[in-house]
Amino acid sequence: MRKEMGRPASHGLARSSRCAMTLLEQRDGHYHFVPNGVGSPYCRGVVAAPGYEVVHATLRRSIPWREGFAFVDRYLASIGRPGAALCAVELRAPATYRPDRWTGAGTFNQEYVDLLKSRGLFVDGENPVARTNVVPRLNPPAEQVLFAFSYTVPTATGDTSPTFVAAGSGEDPSVYPKETSTEALRAKTRNVMAEMRSRLSALGARWEDVTAVDLYTVHDFGAFIREEVLEQIGPAARQGIHWYDTRPPIDDREVEVDLRGVRQEARVEA
Repeated sequence: MRKEMGRPASHGLARSSRCAMTLLEQRDGHYHFVPNGVGSPYCRGVVAAPGYEVVHATLRRSIPWREGFAFVDRYLASIGRPGAALCAVELRAPATYRPDRWTGAGTFNQEYVDLLKSRGLFVDGENPVARTNVVPRLNPPAEQVLFAFSYTVPTATGDTSPTFVAAGSGEDPSVYPKETSTEALRAKTRNVMAEMRSRLSALGARWEDVTAVDLYTVHDFGAFIREEVLEQIGPAARQGIHWYDTRPPIDDREVEVDLRGVRQEARVEA
């Protein structure tokens, strides 16, 4: 069932005029999400419904993605949660994709979308599951693997601050296309951070709610990381930045960022 939402009222945050995105509800999973368009392989971000919170779990050993979804089903069942409680995944890919092989028949993303649809997760054609899918520079996997996932559980505390995941985003390909100079990388990072601010606002959260900021690039970012990232995230800077030596999944991008705000981080054995 489709239900359009403003910011969850329980979070006590007034709607920002900067936020033009509308939250939809994945009722069975107990979360809301920022849609990314009908048929997209991911949404832009998710936030737990009132009375629930998002938990982030990292696998001690990555496993093939289809096997990973079967594991997530078993894991959620073992803690009394439905499969629909899965709200975000983090994948690792063996190689980057050409833009013309990112979506469509015969692509990995089509297989991925078909799997999510078969699980009954889509809401009026919109994918409610956030995602990051990046390519390790060193020792990439032989196939797509599941690295981490996030899910909702009933909250056991009186804390009503939002818990959420903002999906990974690379720069717009129009920003210094095919350039990797310091000036170009600075501009690309600035573009990505603007999108992260937009997603954070759409989720009804603030930088002080963020508990992890992940940066994905194979390039040297030391010359601008303070100005373009740390100085932009305010209170979240106390958490530092987690850098992954990886490439964004599409071969015309150079920088990707995702972020989350959770109260529980878990390590799980698949």
